[in-house]
Amino acid sequence: MDQNEFEAALRRDGFGEIVIVERPPNGHLDVHTHPFEARALILAGEIRLQCDGEEERSFKVGEIFHLAPAQPHTETYGPDGVRYVVGRR
Repeated sequence: MDQNEFEAALRRDGFGEIVIVERPPNGHLDVHTHPFEARALILAGEIRLQCDGEEERSFKVGEIFHLAPAQPHTETYGPDGVRYVVGRR
């Protein structure tokens, strides 16, 4: 799925806010939550997410991740950082 198809699917599924997010190489965010649901498509780099005590998962170019509202998670970014398009609702 390319970026245009992904954004069309987000709009169709009711995600009103669509933004591009970029994070720095080898960055990290400790456990936190967001007040919104998020669905994202990785455009460049890599992100590793660890949610609710589950095993950490890696997402690379072309892969999609989803976070429920208020879902506790950590984020770790690869050596090239990460860039993704995300829908929020």
